[in-house]
Amino acid sequence: MVSRVQSFVLAGIDATPCEIEVDVDESAMTKDHIVGLPDAAVRESIDRVRTAVVNGGYRYPRGTVVVNLAPADIKKEGPVYDLPVAVAMLMADGTIAPHRANGTAQREPGLDPRAYLIAGELALDGRVRPVRGAIAMASLARARKLRGVIVPHENAPEAALVAGVEVHGVRTLAEVVGLFAGALEPSPHPNVDAAALIENTPAPIDFAEVKGQESAKRAITIAAAGGHNLLMLGPPGTGKTMMAKALPGILPPLTPDEAIEVTRIYSAAGRLADSESGRAAGLVAQRPVRSPHHTASAIAVIGGGIIPKPGEISLAHRGVLFLDELPEFPRSVLDTLRQPLEDGSIIVSRAHSSARFPASFMLVAAMNPTPKGTLPDTAAGKREMERYLARVSGPLIDRIDIHVEVPAVPWRQLGGEESRRAGTSSEEMRARVLASRRLQAARQDGVPNARLAGKSLDHFAALTDAGLDILGQAMSGLGLSARAYDKIRRVARTIADIEGSEVVDHPHVAEAVQYRLLDRQN
Repeated sequence: MVSRVQSFVLAGIDATPCEIEVDVDESAMTKDHIVGLPDAAVRESIDRVRTAVVNGGYRYPRGTVVVNLAPADIKKEGPVYDLPVAVAMLMADGTIAPHRANGTAQREPGLDPRAYLIAGELALDGRVRPVRGAIAMASLARARKLRGVIVPHENAPEAALVAGVEVHGVRTLAEVVGLFAGALEPSPHPNVDAAALIENTPAPIDFAEVKGQESAKRAITIAAAGGHNLLMLGPPGTGKTMMAKALPGILPPLTPDEAIEVTRIYSAAGRLADSESGRAAGLVAQRPVRSPHHTASAIAVIGGGIIPKPGEISLAHRGVLFLDELPEFPRSVLDTLRQPLEDGSIIVSRAHSSARFPASFMLVAAMNPTPKGTLPDTAAGKREMERYLARVSGPLIDRIDIHVEVPAVPWRQLGGEESRRAGTSSEEMRARVLASRRLQAARQDGVPNARLAGKSLDHFAALTDAGLDILGQAMSGLGLSARAYDKIRRVARTIADIEGSEVVDHPHVAEAVQYRLLDRQN
């Protein structure tokens, strides 16, 4: 007898259908088999399923069991198929009776296994453990007009973010059998209100806690207002890392659709626990900040693997990718950032498949002026500084809109008389950012200034004659590239928005030129 249930295959951050077929041949006594391009974890599931079924008090089918995961030409990985395989086996053996519609269109008691997508890892005692991609699975169920999903209890909150899908979170194999047999009353997980969770998520750090650095806060406000990439240059202990972590608190809050999109990425990567500070009820409710160490590999940063998984740049989608000690990262890793910085996505290709991962993030980088961390005061020290800065390629520097110096904080601002004065707070900075973003949304159909290009940039960031004169002098004097020319115009447009100016005039251009710090080092 052949029994069938439905599950899914995770392809990137999207789910595609997977049908689990189980055939029991009581006349044969050969080894059980799983076919359909399974990896080692999937092949091992037959042993987990057998032990969980027996320890749960159910009869394991006699004879040879063949499990087919269709379509057979897509690679399957992980323990996600343990639970659906167990359900299909129990259906084949008659423990779970298949539903049959009678003439009055009524069905037998219990849930119909054919109306649900099923996923979960089984422990040997029958407990159901969480899996990756539950939110993508729920989206697939809705797209296929199925009634709902059966997922591990820990995955139910994230699956419940998808409206219009019935979500049943289960803790044991016995609960699943009870739901399908009618022995348990179904109690679907309530839908999660993403908008309410986002509104109630507090900011992690207030900029008022950062002593001094008012010029850096101004640059950060401009970066947040226009979605610009930012590089902070200064010695250790000046607050660069703290300000990078405080940045999401002044950015516009995630929309519910954006929060669900980010949650799908974290779920697909199995990294929802990494976002604990901004996560509530299975939702990544705050813009993420990712800060990989400079020893991270290109695959860890960009994404990849035999079956592609999201990397740090995708985990930073809709948020901030913070690279501390920028020159210490391998040149090969830094250069791989150039394409996603332009396109907002990354395509990871492998021999058997490829996956596209979203990667629209703000790049915030920090670096010391020299390997020792101190500013040079001799000719030899300046040459050392030049060599250190040269570790970062010119094309990558070109893609960073704002370069700002973060000097050492003097004593009077740390513990002296100025320390009692309140610095610019996140609330003040956020007000300027949101006002600027509202202007951009109304003027540019939601496109932030950092993404303006071509005719849109020429139209919305047109400079006055005085502004053009200053920009022309900067281009000639600093030897700026055409990309830097566009970056200055975008930043100047954002400065004008913060100041409430409809035109981009010479003070806005002059300040934007000042933020090409590393160009002025050459």
